[in-house]
Amino acid sequence: MDKVASFHHYFNPTLLQKPTNPTKIPPASVALGPTFSSPETQFSTFSLPYSWSALSYSGTFQFFDGLKEVHSLESVKILHARLLKMCNNWSSDSIAKTLISSYLKFGDFRAATVVFFMGFARNYVFWSSFLDELHSCGGQTCEILEVFGELYGKGVVFDRKVLTLVLKMCASFMDSWLGLQIHAYLIKKGFDLDVYLKCALMNFYGRCWDLESANQVFIESAEKEALAWNEAIMINLRNKRWENAMELFRKMQFSFAKANGSTIAKMLQGCSKVGALGEGKQIHGYVLNFALESDLSVCNSLINMYSRNNRLELATRVFDLMEDRNLSSWNSIISSYAARGYLNDAWDLLKEMESSHMKPDIVTWNCLLSGHALHGSHKAVLAIVRKMHLAGYRPNSSSVTSILQAVTELGILNFGREIHGYVIRNGLDYDVYVVTSLLDMYVKHDCLGKAQAVFNNMNNRNIVAWNTLVSGYSFKGLFEDARKLMNGMEKEGLTPDLVTWNGLISGYSMGGRSSEALALIHQIKNSGMSPNVVSWTALISGSSQNGNFRESLQFFRQMQQEGIRPNSVTISSLIRNCGGLSLLQKGKEIHCFSIKNGSTEDVFVATALIDMYSKSGNLGAAYEVFKRIENRTLASWNCLMMGLAIYGHGKEVVSLFEEMLGAGIQPDAITFTAVLSGCKNSGLVDKGWEYFDGMSSDYTIIPTIEHYSCMVDLLGKAGYLDEAWDFIQSMPLKPDATIWGALLGSCHIHKNIQLAEIAAKKLFELEPYNSANYVLMMNLYAMSDRWEDVEHIKDLMRDLGVKNGQVWSWIQIDQIIHIFSAEENHPDEGEIYFELYHLVSEMKKLGYKPDVNCVYQNIDDSEKEKVLLGHTEKLAITYGLIKSRSDTPIRVIKNTRICPDCHTAAKYMSLVKNREIFLKDGSRFHHFSEGKCSCNDCW
Repeated sequence: MDKVASFHHYFNPTLLQKPTNPTKIPPASVALGPTFSSPETQFSTFSLPYSWSALSYSGTFQFFDGLKEVHSLESVKILHARLLKMCNNWSSDSIAKTLISSYLKFGDFRAATVVFFMGFARNYVFWSSFLDELHSCGGQTCEILEVFGELYGKGVVFDRKVLTLVLKMCASFMDSWLGLQIHAYLIKKGFDLDVYLKCALMNFYGRCWDLESANQVFIESAEKEALAWNEAIMINLRNKRWENAMELFRKMQFSFAKANGSTIAKMLQGCSKVGALGEGKQIHGYVLNFALESDLSVCNSLINMYSRNNRLELATRVFDLMEDRNLSSWNSIISSYAARGYLNDAWDLLKEMESSHMKPDIVTWNCLLSGHALHGSHKAVLAIVRKMHLAGYRPNSSSVTSILQAVTELGILNFGREIHGYVIRNGLDYDVYVVTSLLDMYVKHDCLGKAQAVFNNMNNRNIVAWNTLVSGYSFKGLFEDARKLMNGMEKEGLTPDLVTWNGLISGYSMGGRSSEALALIHQIKNSGMSPNVVSWTALISGSSQNGNFRESLQFFRQMQQEGIRPNSVTISSLIRNCGGLSLLQKGKEIHCFSIKNGSTEDVFVATALIDMYSKSGNLGAAYEVFKRIENRTLASWNCLMMGLAIYGHGKEVVSLFEEMLGAGIQPDAITFTAVLSGCKNSGLVDKGWEYFDGMSSDYTIIPTIEHYSCMVDLLGKAGYLDEAWDFIQSMPLKPDATIWGALLGSCHIHKNIQLAEIAAKKLFELEPYNSANYVLMMNLYAMSDRWEDVEHIKDLMRDLGVKNGQVWSWIQIDQIIHIFSAEENHPDEGEIYFELYHLVSEMKKLGYKPDVNCVYQNIDDSEKEKVLLGHTEKLAITYGLIKSRSDTPIRVIKNTRICPDCHTAAKYMSLVKNREIFLKDGSRFHHFSEGKCSCNDCW
């Protein structure tokens, strides 16, 4: 009703009313008359001849000479009135333009508009300049419409060009009722719609009413000119009706009308958004047929279309064939390479761009920022910011969003706070994406108080902001607060969507409350929504992260029963489950599923496969997956290096690290954990020192307790126990259980009781209920025949209530997992021991001698040998030799560190039976083959 009221305000009588005595008022009598306050007298005061060209040259000269005396609105009106008396040969264009500028200068927008309507409304160029001048002087678009209404009310009849312009203004100003009544007037008067008027009507309906009405105007047109076809396609594209637009484009070709460059560019943008590569190629053919390749906007859209459809080579070909390139062309190709992760190529293109005398702008830098942030090169993002600053560019809202993403991933909250200050100082907090990124940063840094403050200060809270905070509280286990936020959403008129619920599901699942997470999925169904792949993936991945691998596989089966197709994240979680359980066969099945699903091209799936194959004893398959990754991320390099490290392939880890540096990938803290682990498991002491020292000096990475633990382990296992002790004493961090555990393990290897007792004392304080530390000391005392000390340790454990942890080994045969432990006998135990006795006899012929020092019981050696036969890993390997085919490797998982005797026995077993044996113990992998182990006895 407000719109109707405003329409009546400036239409009297209304447009649909026929004037009592319609007469065509001479434009001169209206346009060149001074503006009076009373509307009733404005159009009747002056009545002069119609012609604008009746003013003589001398009159024109006198008019411009008179402008020198114009110092106020009143003087403009006086000059205007004087001008009206000069009726012979006057130059309308220059005079009218000067009058318009004068009226605008002194704030009489209505008079300026009247002069314009009666003099220049038929000229589109003058129309654009008039609109700009009006706005620059403080005028409003609605005032133009008001004057138009008044002129109609006085009986002025305008032609098609004027009505076309007014309809365009109605569309721009979203004045739906005025445009509708103009259309009614056109129908009533039987106007013959020319192509410009048709396009204006279609545009008006498409913006102010509905797409169907706009299409109906086009359908009812007797003649469909090229301009109308283009307008119809553009309107459908603006309304995201891609299929309609494509169908119109096809019909347009059959009508022999030609699409213009703007339409082609927009069509290609549509192909980019919906992934329509085939249609995009057809449009490319159209471009070539009609020689539109010289249109820069078309070529730039082709580059983006091919890039978005993962055909970067075609995007590059288009770019290379361009004769002329503008800034947008360079930005398009740089963005394409950066978005796809080819970051070095993107930098090369930037250098080529600068050598072509084309200066990068803020868009160029933002393309590089977003590309590096998207593909995990977060430190490079900060380097780019510095380069931007040196180039004279200040980060805008788009830049800040990428910077905050990098800050969040790098965990540098202090710098994030500085960015927050920059946002406030530069007024960028209006941008909802910037504020949501700030919110995300504080949530992920566990600063929920700051996140809540940012949220409270948001003017326009979108659902993304609400969901971010709900997820933050949920991940922290503050489920009551998360629920309160959901209630707050509803009070503000926002209905929690699937993202809201999925955040809760993820929080419950990651918090080990999977049954409640599953209940939320049922609650989603009851609310009328359908849980999607993200809902189930949140449940699966949360269970996986808590080590509940079997439970997560059960959830996957439920997900399939619901008919939900897994995505790459689901598959990554499932693959990691198999790695956690060392279920190689199940992992292979999921690998096959991912190939059929087309998910193996996803770098996260590929990285998960590397991890799974490494942990499941198939390092060769892990390396094959790695080789096939086109765009390797830092995570994929780290994953393979860690896989090589746990197998004891230290030299290969070092080689791979150097190869990674050569590929332009910068290492992070995880990289150095993998490298130092490779060195410690292979006894590469000098290399270990080199990389440890280079962390801070060459890569500005501060070593963590994990890196110090690797160095203690490296020095200790290599026999440098005194150096390890000195290293612990000089380290800047307080030693934790991992440090003392590494030292105790090394003392156990080298039988250094003195340092072992120091390490054990610290461990008994830090981990009083970890039975593994007590067992190691008992072993060490037993090897030195210090049985009283063994009994003392047992008494200490008894007093504290510490029990020996269950020791088990398992092997999978024909999809069945067979577990061997001291607490439970295997059903085929008789067959296993019979084969094991025979096998040990064969091994002794080749030089095997049971290491009775591995038994810390005070019994004679023959009894100790019998105890050694009952070690779970020996039983599992023997069962594998009995039940599996002779051409398949044996794969055994043990939950604790393998003892020296079993390690030696496994080497002999591989030699006697000519079988490969993969054994994963509590800390690493051992690959036994032809009497040797991959660890080279450095374990």
